[in-house]
Amino acid sequence: MAISREDQEFCDYVVGLCQLIGPVYSKRMFGGFGVFLDDLMFGLINNNVFYLKVDNESRQEFEALELLPFSYQRQGKEMSLGYLQAPEEALESTELMMVWANKGFGAALRAAAKKRKLKL
Repeated sequence: MAISREDQEFCDYVVGLCQLIGPVYSKRMFGGFGVFLDDLMFGLINNNVFYLKVDNESRQEFEALELLPFSYQRQGKEMSLGYLQAPEEALESTELMMVWANKGFGAALRAAAKKRKLKL
């Protein structure tokens, strides 16, 4: 699936906003982009919407703002990943984005730590 110029520009904008938490970068995937820091995917962009990784520790803050989950259709069923939409206000402020992106990165770190424990 081809990525439009608008899609790429939105991705570049989001990645730029996230730079306060570290050297964030993107990779094309899911017909959109995965957003990474330290090789951990903490966000994804699909249809010009930025989603952040959530877990049991962070989900309540996202749900309190009624932020929508990332979902997709697979074999006629709606599938959901552990990502919820970033607040619109965060897309307008590097300081707010730093707070929310750190929440997503924290969830990614905790998920990676759980995976490492399971392998031991």
